[in-house]
Amino acid sequence: MVAKLHYESDMPQVEIAKKLGVSTATVSRLLTRARALGIVRIQVMDLVIPDEITARLIEVLGLKRAAVVDTPSTGVLSSLATPLGNMLKDENLSKGAVVGIGWGRAVREVIQAGLPRVPEVRAVALNGGLQQSAPHFQINEFVRQAAEQFGGTAHFLHAPYVSSVELRDAFLTDPVVKQTTGLWDQLDCAIVGIGLPHAINPPEASAATISEQDIGGAVGDVIRHYVDRDGALLHWEGEERMIAASVAQLRNVGLSIGVAATVEKAAGIVGAVRSGMINALVTDTTTALAVLEICEADPKIHADRAAQK
Repeated sequence: MVAKLHYESDMPQVEIAKKLGVSTATVSRLLTRARALGIVRIQVMDLVIPDEITARLIEVLGLKRAAVVDTPSTGVLSSLATPLGNMLKDENLSKGAVVGIGWGRAVREVIQAGLPRVPEVRAVALNGGLQQSAPHFQINEFVRQAAEQFGGTAHFLHAPYVSSVELRDAFLTDPVVKQTTGLWDQLDCAIVGIGLPHAINPPEASAATISEQDIGGAVGDVIRHYVDRDGALLHWEGEERMIAASVAQLRNVGLSIGVAATVEKAAGIVGAVRSGMINALVTDTTTALAVLEICEADPKIHADRAAQK
């Protein structure tokens, strides 16, 4: 009773004493006993300040930009839309700028939550599509929505992400496909997700081929370009048949933004940044702290810091 009145009803000890007809000393003693018995637990939480974590991410990973939001109780991915929008605004994209769009749950969520108006930019698909109904693989729909929200134009890619060598060559000579893939060399910005390793990816979330599933050491991927924790590219049988922006093209993007949340993707984020395929990151505090923990435990990080001193 005393503990509930004090901690739940926020009633001062003096008022509790009057209400119960006991002394203030008795109330104080009962509260102390409640804590000793574990009836009441007082926990001091470490304050996690997103701005401080953002600065640490930029420093440790060498990012061009980063944005970290407090981890909400629900809707983590959609909460990344606002910082992503602010990052796009800060980039001051000019008319005619080319913005590449990847696939995945995070990309889908931030687009559905809303992108800022950036008139006359060109939204372009970064990879081909899949014969699959899962909503997070509908790349051309993401491009359509992004272009509509930007107030720009959409450039779709009506081709599979992987096919036979003969079909790939045929697709890439098609004038409409060439119009889209030709924009990959002109990318001013890219918005991509970070994929999970297939070993821990739920089946409905993945459309990996058998060859992709066999990639050892992979911690994640960017539009099916797989990396290990050090950022080394991991090749798989059949990747030469993939229709997607190349690693070199992603590395050449002025602002390549990785959008990801959940601690399971922390290693993939580190690998993607180190590979050079992303140079900016939008995430939440929980994921950011997991990323920093990986980096701080990396002996290469400490060696680099020692060399700088």
